[in-house]
Amino acid sequence: MNALANLLVDEGIARIRLNRPERHNALTPALLDDLMNCLVCAEAHVPDVLVLSAEGKSFSTGGDIAGFLAEADDPERLAAYSERIVGALHDVILKMLAFPAPMLCAVNGPVTGGALGLVLAADMVAMSETAFLQPYYGVVGFGPDGGWTALLPERIGTAKALELQYLNTRLTAAEARDLGLAAAVLPRDGLDRQIDAWTDTIATQNPNTLKTTRASVWDDARIAKVRQRLDQERERFLERVIAADTHEGMTRFRT
Repeated sequence: MNALANLLVDEGIARIRLNRPERHNALTPALLDDLMNCLVCAEAHVPDVLVLSAEGKSFSTGGDIAGFLAEADDPERLAAYSERIVGALHDVILKMLAFPAPMLCAVNGPVTGGALGLVLAADMVAMSETAFLQPYYGVVGFGPDGGWTALLPERIGTAKALELQYLNTRLTAAEARDLGLAAAVLPRDGLDRQIDAWTDTIATQNPNTLKTTRASVWDDARIAKVRQRLDQERERFLERVIAADTHEGMTRFRT
């Protein structure tokens, strides 16, 4: 059985690739476990840079609605599944923020729901022209997770972060770049070249200086604040996921 996230390390570059393309890399506990294992293994290799990318047409469409609906007939089981998946996602985000090397991300397609956190945890993001970011929480009924309230307001401002949620705004790649969420936008077949250009430049720098720089930005105190807000997201997600109107929203969204 193929892993749902794969790791390749070569010449100081660790590359992690999401590998559930048939489901648009939608997040499940198994995928998140594989992703965390890749991060742990990558860190052990002491790379100079880490690159996160994805197979298929989508980067990730967030939590797999089918997984939630499979547990929806039992509120306790649904709550347990939700705590498992949201907790695993937030653990991955915190691990990414604390990763001891520059982190790059290649976004090949749509990013929706909590998968945004995987993008927000990266330092430099290259997006395909056809990629977009969109919350969908108000459509389904979930509480925001993955950093939509814990990380995004700091990046783009509180008012804009709330606007995206209230209107379920679809941010194009160009709009994401204008808001500082992406460093480069280019045709999909140019993503690898852009990532290679960045890793080539990073290779000319003192790797210890870059690692020190990232560690100074994402120090223990700053990560602790993010952890607190992610914990709040998780608790509010658990409150919303067992509500009747959320069950109706999940059912409508899936159909």
